[in-house]
Amino acid sequence: MPSPTAPLAVRMRPRSLDEVVGQQHLLQPGSPLRVIADGGEGSAVSVILWGPPGTGKTTIAQAIAHSSGRRFVELSAVTAGIKDVRTVMERALNDRDLYDIATVLFLDEIHRFTKAQQDALLPGVENGWVTLIAATTENPSFSVISPLLSRSLLLTLHPLSAEDLAQLIVRATSDARGLAGGVEVDDEALDALVQLSSGDARRALTGLEAAASSAVSSAPEAATEKPRITAELVSVAVNRALLRYDRDGDQHYDVVSAFIKSMRGSDPDAAMHYLARMIEAGEDPRFIARRLMVHAAEDVGLADPQALVLAVAAAQATQLIGLPEARIPLAEATLYIATAPKSNAAITAIDAAIADVKAGRFGLVPKHLRDAHYAGAKKLGHGKGYRYPHSDPRGVVGQQYLPDELAGVRYYEPTRHGNEREVSDRLEKIRRITNSE
Repeated sequence: MPSPTAPLAVRMRPRSLDEVVGQQHLLQPGSPLRVIADGGEGSAVSVILWGPPGTGKTTIAQAIAHSSGRRFVELSAVTAGIKDVRTVMERALNDRDLYDIATVLFLDEIHRFTKAQQDALLPGVENGWVTLIAATTENPSFSVISPLLSRSLLLTLHPLSAEDLAQLIVRATSDARGLAGGVEVDDEALDALVQLSSGDARRALTGLEAAASSAVSSAPEAATEKPRITAELVSVAVNRALLRYDRDGDQHYDVVSAFIKSMRGSDPDAAMHYLARMIEAGEDPRFIARRLMVHAAEDVGLADPQALVLAVAAAQATQLIGLPEARIPLAEATLYIATAPKSNAAITAIDAAIADVKAGRFGLVPKHLRDAHYAGAKKLGHGKGYRYPHSDPRGVVGQQYLPDELAGVRYYEPTRHGNEREVSDRLEKIRRITNSE
């Protein structure tokens, strides 16, 4: 039982899966998590929970352990090493063989474990000494070793919806483990807490607790009414201005659209404004980073190839350092893209090519371009007549590359902006050579 002085988010942690708010796509009757919690057949399967912070990964792990009556052990990949893992495995094996007690091992931030540390988990997982429930905020396909992935169920958690967060806040306000009805929350304050939480349950409860403390401390001593949490009080308590911005509504799409169009229109000041609005409204910085990468490729393209490089670097930096520091590489990439020369020739080229393929406008690969390395290929004429460009001092030779049905089609037409001016001149020379032979 959590201490009364523990943070509100800890005190309100669900004691069973039935109390979990959100993630209903994973908690339906008969779902793997329900089976594991019930302790029935198949309950020893290990699970990797992948999702953003505050979506219930630790909560679900603890609820499963408590529901099934198994021993619960929690390790953090930030502080645990191979020795800690092996100690848990040895005790789990002894508890199973000597006392018939099953163990649930919850490993937080498994993506921080090295390959050797993850290897140490394999014997216990493979032999069923423990039921591993691992949590990660990073894509397990890149951060978890293949043998462990193949022995575990991968379940994806989503950010909590506005309705889920509102339900969570209302419950914490009235529940005896929470604020026990000691304060009133205005509707506007509830909306503000939901908005500032950005799908993160922990952030919602932390904001509620801070606002409740402010409401209680600022209430007159002789007041007969309960302290009231207002939207203004929420704004002050969480030290963030309330913005007209809704992550799930029109404002979300309007601000993102304005951000993209400001960069496309080469207005760095407007782009900075909308970037600031997204950051202060609690937008996931990884979402912003993804939009920067898309915009760098779509609207800058080869007019300045460094734009995509910088956007990718900003996305990687954002993943590694998080907010508030991530605002700096995000701003750097935004300013670079906004002031870079623009070209949409890349997206125009690929979309035109895809349209032809979808419409059935394609043919056989010319014989001289086909693979001639396997037995019998040369008898079929594959590779015959192919001209090796490096054998020509110009590095270019004239030969047909497109299928006959598309001979002469042009998808890529570079602009005269920035680096594409040089690309355009070079491509014109190449086409003169290839067309003359």
